Amino acid sequence: MFRSIRIDAVLIQAVIAGALSFAHLHDLAEAAGQSGWKAWAYPVSVDLLLVAAWRRLRGARRDRSAWTWFVIALVASLGANVATAGLLDLANVPAWLRILVAGWPALAFLGGTLLVHQPAVVAAETAPAAAMPVVDRPEGPDEEGPEIAPAEPVPALPEAPASVPVVPPALVDHARKVATEHRTRTGTDIDTATLRARLGIPEDLAGAIVAQLA
Repeated sequence: MFRSIRIDAVLIQAVIAGALSFAHLHDLAEAAGQSGWKAWAYPVSVDLLLVAAWRRLRGARRDRSAWTWFVIALVASLGANVATAGLLDLANVPAWLRILVAGWPALAFLGGTLLVHQPAVVAAETAPAAAMPVVDRPEGPDEEGPEIAPAEPVPALPEAPASVPVVPPALVDHARKVATEHRTRTGTDIDTATLRARLGIPEDLAGAIVAQLA
């Protein structure tokens, strides 16, 4: 079981950074007059607002509200880390910082509510509808439509006599190759029955081809 556990350096770094940031926020809240469980609730509130804003940004990059609350939560987290690095006397916290710490729960609740219940921002304008093809409206019985000239009759193709079948040129060429091969192999010209059997065509058509090959 232990072999399946993979140690990820990025995950370890994230745990360490999260723990340090959590501790700095707790220390700053405690120095600002928030004792007991209240001091521990401040880091949770800041991190939850940061995560909620980041999740909103993943779905809508152009959401200004999400960017605003993300920056507010990030400044609160970074500010606590910087303030507890020796730049601020935690034994004598200024009044304005006490006011900010005391007002943070209401600010975080407002931001979280807006991020959850605000409708998503449309990233792009709705594309204009494609132009529909213009379809001619059928003319009513009382409406006169444009006059359409009658189409010219198509001349009929000349028909071959019924007694003489029409032989395609490609079939004649193929039959000529078969006849040449038969003459080379047997020394005699191919007859109608043999050509009909070789090509699988009707007898009258085979006769017409033999007549053309003669």
